[in-house]
Order: sequence, then structure tokens, then C-alpha cells
Amino acid sequence: MSGGHDHDHGHAHDHDNGHGHGVFGHFGHGHSHAAPADFGRAFLVGIALNLSFVAAEVVYGVIANSVALLADAGHNLSDVAGLAAAWGATVLARRRPTSRFTYGMRGSSILAALFNAVLLLVAIGAVAWESVQRLLDPQPVTGGIVIAVAAAGIVVNGVTAWLFSRGGDLNVRAAFAHMLSDAVVSAGVVVAGVVILLIHWTWLDPVVGLVIAGVIVAGTWGLLRESVAMALQGVPPGVELDAVTARLAALPGVAQVHHVHIWPTSTTETALTAHLLCPAGHPGDAFLCAAGDMLAHDFAIGHATLQIEMVEGSCG
Repeated sequence: MSGGHDHDHGHAHDHDNGHGHGVFGHFGHGHSHAAPADFGRAFLVGIALNLSFVAAEVVYGVIANSVALLADAGHNLSDVAGLAAAWGATVLARRRPTSRFTYGMRGSSILAALFNAVLLLVAIGAVAWESVQRLLDPQPVTGGIVIAVAAAGIVVNGVTAWLFSRGGDLNVRAAFAHMLSDAVVSAGVVVAGVVILLIHWTWLDPVVGLVIAGVIVAGTWGLLRESVAMALQGVPPGVELDAVTARLAALPGVAQVHHVHIWPTSTTETALTAHLLCPAGHPGDAFLCAAGDMLAHDFAIGHATLQIEMVEGSCG
């Protein structure tokens, strides 16, 4: 099995195993898993804006006696923590591999995405709980303050979402989803504030909180499911195991493909190992390079390790 780091291109080295038939080719294609774009400034600005807004929401939420504002402050605070975690993950993902962490710290991006999704759902649970309590025990609400603060929230969260709108890995998409959901929350609070100001329906404050919580849960569920699957080393979305296996089996000289494993090493990179049965003998380095190029270009699999077997069952 060849050594090598992320940007070794098309190198393969032959090593006999105990059966005399094991040959591994490792491929790392830089073009198939380019480093994530640098969103450091976006994270910094987003954290600063949202921390300032959280402080304002807490102060004016108490003054206005609005559970919607206080709940939104808690929601925004959870997003600040999520942004910090995502930012830390993007920094760690750039660290070079070591003898202990041979893929580097890229996997931290998966953990951060999972943390973000769970944190958002927990925060929304708190919003829903407080809304139910306030619905059972309505309180007077100062609608004018609610409208003004929530309108500012639309601007703050909209600007922050825009900072992450140019794409990126699962982490960046999680940050974008969080900020966009916060803008939706703030818009809902504005509507509630207008109605409360005009016709004094104070019960609408907690009802809007419950509706918004439901909308955000529905929108976050896919992010949670995807990040959990990645954390469990599931085949990444967009990569079909059967399709990859079929393409490997169709390579010249390959009679059988087994022990195919595909998993994410980060939110942007994918690895594969597979055993190829080649009864006619080892197909050579050119074959391994071509196979690696095919996997990188057609399936975005940048780390491929192929074991060549010449006798069926010789390597398990």
C-alpha cells in the first residue's frame, strides 16, 4: 500500500502480501477535493453581529415582556455557538496530516455540522416550550418594541446569511441555513408585533413562536440526517455505491469487485477502498492511475485504495 498525502497524483507501489497477490494503489487527486473556500471573515463578522444582537434582544425582550424576543435571543445565541464551532472546524480542516491523524483534522467539519444541527433543534425545543408556557399564561406585550427589535433582526440575520450564500461545504451550508432561519424567525416576530400593537392579541406572541419552531424543525431535519450519516461514515450524498462498483467491475481485466467501502473523510472529501479480482495478473500502474482518475472525475472520490487479487478469496 502506498503512502502519500492529499496531493500525490496517480502514484502506485506494489507490495506483496501474505498471499503473494495483494497490490494496493492509493490515489489522492487534488482537483477532486479542493480545499474549502476561506470563510474566516464571514464567520468573524457573523459572530460579532449576532452577539451584539443577542444582547439587544435580551434587554428589549425583558422591557417588552416578549417571549418571542427572548426565545429568539436564545435561538441566536445557539447560532453564535454554532458559527464558532463551524469556524473552528474550517480552521482544523486545513491542518496537515500527522502520524496520528493521517487524514488531518478534516473530520472535524463533520462533527461541527452535526453539532450545529443538534444545537439548532435543541434551541428550537426551548422556544417551543417557552411558547407553550406563555400560551397557557398570557402576558402583556409591548408591540412597538417587538417590531423594532425584530426588524433589526431581519437585517442582521439577512446580512449574515448573505455572507455564507456563495456555497461551500456542509458546514457553510449549515451556517447559511441557521442565519436564514433566524431571518424568518425575526420576520414572524415582526408580524406578531404588528398584530399585537393593532388589536392587542397577546396570545399571538407564543403562537408565532410555535409556528416558527415547527418551520425551522422541518427545514433542519435534512441537515441533521445528512450530518449524522456522515458521522457514521455513510456513503456521501450524490455517490451511488452500486454505480461505483459497476464502473470498477467494467474496467479491463477485472472479473469481480468486492469489499467496496465508501465514506466521507470530511464534508468535502470522500475515500474508497475496494478489492478487484484480476485472474490474468496484475494490470499495472497505468490501470491503477486510470481507475483513480475515473473515480476522482466521475464520483469525486479523491482518496482511492484498490487491492488487486489474482485468486478469488485469497484475501478474504
